[in-house]
Amino acid sequence: MEKLRVDPLVESLVGSYGDWWEKGFERPALTQALYPYTAMFSPIQINRLTLKNRLVMAPMGNIDMAEETGRPNEMMLKYFEERAKGGVGLITSGLIPISYGIDKSLIELGDLTYFPRIDRSRTVFSGWRDLAAMCHSHGASFFIQITAGLGRVGNPQCLTNQHRFPRSASLNPNWYMKEVPCLPLSDHSIRKIIQRIGQASADAKSANIDGVYLHGHEGYLMEQLTNPAFNRRKLGHFANYERFGVETVEEIRRRVGPSFPIMYRIDLTLALNEVYGGRMQTQKPLTKFRNGRALDMTLAYMAKLVKAGVDIFDVDMGCYDDWWLPHPPASMPSGCYLSLSEAAKRYFADNKIVSAAGLPVPVVGVGKLGYPDLAEKALRDGKCDMIMLGRPLLADPDWPNKAYAGRVGEIRPCIGCQEGCLNEFVEGGHPQCAVNPRTSFEFEYSPEIPKADARKNIAVIGAGPAGVVAAQTLLARGHKVTLYEKSGRIGGNINPGSQPAIKYEIHNYLGYLNHEVDKMKGNPDFTLLLNTAPTPDLLKAAAYDAIVTATGTKQKVPPVEGLKDNPSVHFAIEILEHPELLKDATDVAVIGAGSVGVETAYYLAYELGKKVRVVEMDKYVMNHCCTANRGHLIHYFEAKGGEFYMMSQAVKYAEGKLTIKRCVDKRVPDPYNTWGPILPENIVNPLDKTTKIDRNNTVAVDLPAQAVILASGNASDNDLYFALLKGNVAPELYNIGDSLKGGRVFEAVRSAYRKCRSI
Repeated sequence: MEKLRVDPLVESLVGSYGDWWEKGFERPALTQALYPYTAMFSPIQINRLTLKNRLVMAPMGNIDMAEETGRPNEMMLKYFEERAKGGVGLITSGLIPISYGIDKSLIELGDLTYFPRIDRSRTVFSGWRDLAAMCHSHGASFFIQITAGLGRVGNPQCLTNQHRFPRSASLNPNWYMKEVPCLPLSDHSIRKIIQRIGQASADAKSANIDGVYLHGHEGYLMEQLTNPAFNRRKLGHFANYERFGVETVEEIRRRVGPSFPIMYRIDLTLALNEVYGGRMQTQKPLTKFRNGRALDMTLAYMAKLVKAGVDIFDVDMGCYDDWWLPHPPASMPSGCYLSLSEAAKRYFADNKIVSAAGLPVPVVGVGKLGYPDLAEKALRDGKCDMIMLGRPLLADPDWPNKAYAGRVGEIRPCIGCQEGCLNEFVEGGHPQCAVNPRTSFEFEYSPEIPKADARKNIAVIGAGPAGVVAAQTLLARGHKVTLYEKSGRIGGNINPGSQPAIKYEIHNYLGYLNHEVDKMKGNPDFTLLLNTAPTPDLLKAAAYDAIVTATGTKQKVPPVEGLKDNPSVHFAIEILEHPELLKDATDVAVIGAGSVGVETAYYLAYELGKKVRVVEMDKYVMNHCCTANRGHLIHYFEAKGGEFYMMSQAVKYAEGKLTIKRCVDKRVPDPYNTWGPILPENIVNPLDKTTKIDRNNTVAVDLPAQAVILASGNASDNDLYFALLKGNVAPELYNIGDSLKGGRVFEAVRSAYRKCRSI
């Protein structure tokens, strides 16, 4: 086998992302030790444009946020205006395709698309002009992110809907359905894409947009044409993988003139060789992508892009095939790519590379930088020139204003779940935020919660995220609120959930909830009663006008012989807070491969040093979780020696052994597959072999287990709600959060805010 090319810096980074807390990365908190943030809030010049500060709103897909014509609608306009009000210096849009008719994956049935457009006709221009004007009104600049297309990471349903194959740089497999080939684009089609990018850039300038931002990373079509991993063309003008990018920038410059800023988003490496090692030699389709653009090749390519007219870069690494890298989830460390931006800055300095305007080329740092002290230190230490904030600005649009004013403790932190911002639109929705229920609903919800017509005396039962948000919202409505909590602390199940090192962002969110409750304590209309589980009689005697139950969930014990009342069997939430219960266990079995089960297994393997085996009845690990989040955990859990037993059912636990029935059909998916996605269940893949799995083809397996951890699901704890309903305890009764439908922070916060804003 040929020796894989790996870069020492990239190899070191990839090797550190499993137990990063032991490899030099910190668990940051919302502190303000470096306040005032003089570096962050200093101006910077890009070509002829001066930005008021060094904070950039990252490009996040504005999926389903535009009218069906592609014109930005009120949802999209208000969403961006909220971030402009919040004080960020530069706002960037999500990707805007221009290759309709060439990239077949962009159009759905009925000639519709879920992307905003700037290329369709003049009917869309007014939306972009309004958007630019809104940003300018609040002192922010706005760049539009133009993408050449999706290519192999686009929707392959064009094959069934249009009878057209998706397109790519070479004969590449589609990422969603690897059995579907993407046919190579002709040189003529590629030239048309370049012309369209030039036209879109000219249109953007005409719409008073401040700059154009090329989407050249993560394995999208521009990356496919400019990376030899995907561009394996042997003949033709664009067989040279640098040519498409350079000529695209030259065409933009020709159309917009010398003074219009051009930004380029690039990954310094796909990092596939470093991530997958020997699998790159044996595992299809990875075997096609062994010869990707290495770090030194990318830096040399960037120098040519600067010569062609690029003014500024932001840099990361990875692609769809190792999706947790370009979308670092909760379990990844903060500041994970600062060494990459530092390497790019050093290369430019050492080679005296400046822009056509004669200015240093700024390099934007990315990768979970939503902590003011961390961001400020990165700037002061010269690791980057600007700070990119994506999800932190969804969680709290006022992040910049709060940081500037020294109110860091009031910042609502992102929890890294990626369920609202990313997975929601993968499943068919639009971007939202788990901890900020106004994200994408700014057009509907004013920042100020309106006062209620009549003041009411209201009880909220349960002080988890739903209960705290409910109490906050009801107080803002002008009601009198009593918040009951059966335990001695707020936060509910996020208390145990915040214990592992990989859950540091949940820990920070717990701190935020405590901060908000402390603020409410200063309100004479608010009462907090801890260690109090109210009965229907107690609540009826208090004569509340309304009662809101947010009582969460109760754990379920699967009907397996030997589990019930066994001192060696524990719930995951119990072990997370009391790991000493496992002090005598070497081998541990976890029942359930949902997010709780896998995160717990990861904690047991990395922080407690256990040999962990996870048993799951489904065919997929962490089904319905964000691809990036599941990919990171699966990859590094395997690296630590963790094992998954999929389509397996626990049968009996006795004498230190968990007996399972394991399906051994060869069509059971590889549980360690992190280079391919799980398709949404409403998408039919006619080539999917897993639909033919013989579930009766099983063998009995004994797993050594001195302890068994239960993470096989929970049920809504709605007993109190139905008891209150039966007893007519109050004129108004509402059930919210997990006690209505067991879910995540995302659903709990959303239901609490929407319901209580109307009480």
